[in-house]
Amino acid sequence: MLQSLAGSSCVRLVEQHRSAWCFALLVLGYLLYLVFGAVVFSSVELPYEDLLRQELGKLKQRFLEEHACLSEEQLEQFLMRVLEASNYGVSVLSNASGNWNWDFTSSLFFASTVLSTTGYGHTVPLSDGGKAFCIIYSVIGIPFTLLFLTAVVQRIIVYVTRRPVLYFHIRWGFSKQVVAIIHAMVLGFVTVSCFFLIPAAIFSVLEDDWNFLESFYFCFISLSTIGLGDYVPGEGYNQKFRELYKIGITCYLLMGLIAMLVVLETFCELHELKKFRKLFYVKKDKEEDQVHIMEHDQLSFSSISDQAASMKDDQKANEPFVNSQSPTSNDSSLNN
Repeated sequence: MLQSLAGSSCVRLVEQHRSAWCFALLVLGYLLYLVFGAVVFSSVELPYEDLLRQELGKLKQRFLEEHACLSEEQLEQFLMRVLEASNYGVSVLSNASGNWNWDFTSSLFFASTVLSTTGYGHTVPLSDGGKAFCIIYSVIGIPFTLLFLTAVVQRIIVYVTRRPVLYFHIRWGFSKQVVAIIHAMVLGFVTVSCFFLIPAAIFSVLEDDWNFLESFYFCFISLSTIGLGDYVPGEGYNQKFRELYKIGITCYLLMGLIAMLVVLETFCELHELKKFRKLFYVKKDKEEDQVHIMEHDQLSFSSISDQAASMKDDQKANEPFVNSQSPTSNDSSLNN
């Protein structure tokens, strides 16, 4: 008997705080996923980093042995300066000196990566004025970009998602939830094909040292706005039609970002995902909402009545003074 009472009380407690428990599980799951990613990346990439360090150490030692007139300090100072310039997108290599980082097309590409928060990091402002302008430009431009993307996606999704689903639901009598799921999967497949697979194949042809996996990796990193910057198109030696190529990449990134947002919004409108998201939201108490609404209505009604009364008083005060005769005087004048 006591066990059944304790079990029922525990179940009742869990049901009352279901949203809090789901949120706690969500936080725990996110932290575990974060740790899982760190463990996998460390186990996969750490051996390659160790091999690269050993290789660079051997190359440095061999170079010093072949050039005895050069001290290690002088070599390290030169390498530090080269690496510092490389972080700003400037290279001393003879096969990379022909490309300017701040011509108009490169600046347009940089501005698009800043406003979309992709930020490859291969090109950064060199001067203090450029850094200050980048801050001001981003503060204004990033919210402006979010507003622009929201407005565009809101208009596109009506014709791409809502009307097709409603058409098949009304015209053919299919279940709206089933149609929405199938439509979301088809739309996702089309988006992956048009903005990931096909562009990856094109990049693997246009970029000499990129294979298909590296090109697909660039497309995903770019359209997901991660922007690691390890792969940047149009930076190769003697790139043909580089200006036109940069403009095309800028248009691709903007259109791909819009397509990604349309797909995400389509999936978010699925009934099953809406129910799943509600598990982690704070549930509002209906009685408290009704009380707040009634208090707001009472306050607004009282304020309106007070304003009306004050307006009437002002009108009376502004009216010209008129001597009104008393009723008795009017009666006496009529009798006379």
